[in-house]
Amino acid sequence: MKRISLVVSDVDGTLLTQGKTLTERTRAAVQRLHEAGIAFTITSSRPTVGMRFLIEPLNISLPVGSFNGSSIVDPHMKPIEQHLIPPIAAGRAIRVLRDFGVDIWIFTHDQWLTQDGSGEYVALERRAIRAEPNVVADFSPYLSSACKIVGASSDAPLLERCEDVMREALGSQALAIRSQTYYLDVTPPGCDKGTFVRAMARQLAISPDAVATIGDMHNDVAMFRTSGLSIAMGNASEDVRQHATYVTTSNEEEGFAGAVEMIFRENGTA
Repeated sequence: MKRISLVVSDVDGTLLTQGKTLTERTRAAVQRLHEAGIAFTITSSRPTVGMRFLIEPLNISLPVGSFNGSSIVDPHMKPIEQHLIPPIAAGRAIRVLRDFGVDIWIFTHDQWLTQDGSGEYVALERRAIRAEPNVVADFSPYLSSACKIVGASSDAPLLERCEDVMREALGSQALAIRSQTYYLDVTPPGCDKGTFVRAMARQLAISPDAVATIGDMHNDVAMFRTSGLSIAMGNASEDVRQHATYVTTSNEEEGFAGAVEMIFRENGTA
């Protein structure tokens, strides 16, 4: 395996604790990467605005990938590459989510839109991304600018069934995948965390084999498949773990710092 020159990490369930905080060990692990000359960046299903608070404490100078990698922004959150869900697919996704009776959100580049400001997961999302939703009566005016559509529900089996129906309804027009057990994301076609990894490898003029990726959910498997080294968090499902090279401890047990230790061992510099 090639020496790892770049680490790309997921955010929620990986870099952050369940309480959406960065631990001191996580910060120190990222700083160690910087000091060793190993580049570091993040990609997430989060909207662009929800990535901003991580840039300074982690000293990120590379672009980051929001909306499951379908948008690439610089460290100042200015778009470098942005893809949108085709409006016809966006409308179809909304109809499927309504049929399943789950809460629906639309994210544009700079807005979070909902029709229910007191929805089941609104408070959690507000705390996670540090932004306020805009409550609207009608989603129609925003379908042509949708970066991500989310179905939110605490009924995990229902959301899993919804994911299957959504994939069939959308075909190749958009990507449908759960970023959490309680969130089903619909994002632009042809873009995922794997395409983000390849874009960052091109920027640094390195092979994807020289990239290590760290994540915990199904939407992280695309970057696991793209990178030379992949590490699943201990809180990942067994299905996600099977796609990873190694498994570290959970995000509540300093699993990210443990993953960085694995990377240094692979590089022969532990």
